[in-house]
Amino acid sequence: MIMDCIFCKIGKGEISSDVVYEDTGVKVFKDTHPKAPVHFLVIPKEHIQSIAYLKENHSDIISKMIYRAKEAAEKLGLNGYKLVFNVGRDGGQVVDHLHLHLLGGWVGGEYLNI
Repeated sequence: MIMDCIFCKIGKGEISSDVVYEDTGVKVFKDTHPKAPVHFLVIPKEHIQSIAYLKENHSDIISKMIYRAKEAAEKLGLNGYKLVFNVGRDGGQVVDHLHLHLLGGWVGGEYLNI
C-alpha cells in the first residue's frame, strides 16, 4: 500500500465507499464523480500504479477485475456497458492506482463517447 493512495485506503476500508462487491483481491464501488448514469470502479487491493506497470504475474488480477465488472453489470441490470482502463495522465488516468471503469445506464442509445 502507498500511504497517500486514496484507492489503497478504499481497498483497505479506511475510506468508506458504496461497495457493490468485495473479496480479498478486488473491490467494486460507486464512483464519486460519475461520468455516466451508472459509474463504478473496480480496483485491485494490491497497489499497481497502472496498466503500464503490470507484470506477467498480474494476469490473474486483471482477469478477476474484468470478470467482477461483468458480474456487477449483471447485478445492476445493465444490458450494455463500457469497461475502460485509463493509462497515465495523457490517457486520462487521474488516480495512480490501477482501476477499471464500469460505465452504463444510458437510455435509448444516448451514451458518453469515451
